[in-house]
Amino acid sequence: MQDRTNRPAQPTLSGVDQRRPIRHTGFSGLDIRLTTNPATLEAEWRRLSCGPHVSLHQGYDWCRAWCESQGTQLLAITGTVDGRTLMLLPLEIVSEAGLQVARFPGGRFNNINTGLFDPALARPDAEELQNFEVSLRMLLGGRADLLVFDNVPLSWRGGRHPLAGLASIENQNHSFQLPLRESFEATLAQLNAKSRRKKFRSQNRKMEAIGGYEHVIATGQAQHELLDLFFRQKGERLVLLGLPDVFQPPRVQDFFHRLLDVPIAHADVPLSLHAIRLKGRHAGHVAAIAGLARKGDHVICLFSSIDESIAAEASPGEMLFWLMIESCCRSDVAVFDFGIGDQPYKRSWCSQETIQHDLLIPVSWKGVLARPALIAATRAKAAIKRSPALYSAVQRWRTGAHSPPES
Repeated sequence: MQDRTNRPAQPTLSGVDQRRPIRHTGFSGLDIRLTTNPATLEAEWRRLSCGPHVSLHQGYDWCRAWCESQGTQLLAITGTVDGRTLMLLPLEIVSEAGLQVARFPGGRFNNINTGLFDPALARPDAEELQNFEVSLRMLLGGRADLLVFDNVPLSWRGGRHPLAGLASIENQNHSFQLPLRESFEATLAQLNAKSRRKKFRSQNRKMEAIGGYEHVIATGQAQHELLDLFFRQKGERLVLLGLPDVFQPPRVQDFFHRLLDVPIAHADVPLSLHAIRLKGRHAGHVAAIAGLARKGDHVICLFSSIDESIAAEASPGEMLFWLMIESCCRSDVAVFDFGIGDQPYKRSWCSQETIQHDLLIPVSWKGVLARPALIAATRAKAAIKRSPALYSAVQRWRTGAHSPPES
């Protein structure tokens, strides 16, 4: 594990006049600029992050941790009126397939992207959106070939996204959520509560038969140790499935460790680690791990893993989700989000499916040429995922492609 003892302290929110009224304005009234030193925007950034319509993935701490771990520069497109920031779009610029791509920090580890918009900012009309797109091209000219805002829900938490009119194509992946009610019992009532309770009792009996278990929420240094165990568990599981390990790169692991070091503000938690740990004769064995992030009343499961070497018949991974959701119901959480990716266990829990879109804005001639190809690739991926036969064939091919050669 890397040394994290000498990291600089995270800045705190200060100097923000929360009482100052915000003038209602449209996009045409914004002074739109590119900021290369977003640390100067921290106070306004944190203010904009407070709304329930803003994704935790565009929060200051998330974006800073990602760019510091990846060695990329954190940028921001801002829109201001009278010195007040009403829009902020965090960016990093990365090299992909010969292109310089500007995108939200976090890449594939982001589950839902919204950008940051003040409620006082009116939804733009077609002309304002067209002018805004021109401004983006001018600001990023010479820096990027293509601007990509991916995994953007056009509607989220009861509101329409301000940039919905710029959507290029539906993303091939949807995300899945379980709305939480006033109690765990009321939450389960949305699902097949009777069969779920029966199954959970059966799982409990199987666990008790081998000595029992405990639901662990790690604290302190134990968080980093549990995170490293997750990386090992997940890596071993993906090898068995013949799939690439997206958590293997050291920079990715460093990013998640950095999230654990972010000071907790109010109820917001960039990353917390939950686990099922066995007792009795298998005491200390960790059978399942999950990483949750919370912003306001929205909790997202960022990742999970299982170790089926012991108690596989008790389905510890499914038990852990039960325990985490039950805990969230006692903690004023309104939405438990399983994130992007269509899996049977997500559909078994979730009553809400969110369609996301990608916004692709060419900046250079390379971007103009690449945009149709990227849209076609997304359509192809979506078609494969909608076809069980095609998807199964691709999975078999991926398994074979990543399997070690025979000796």
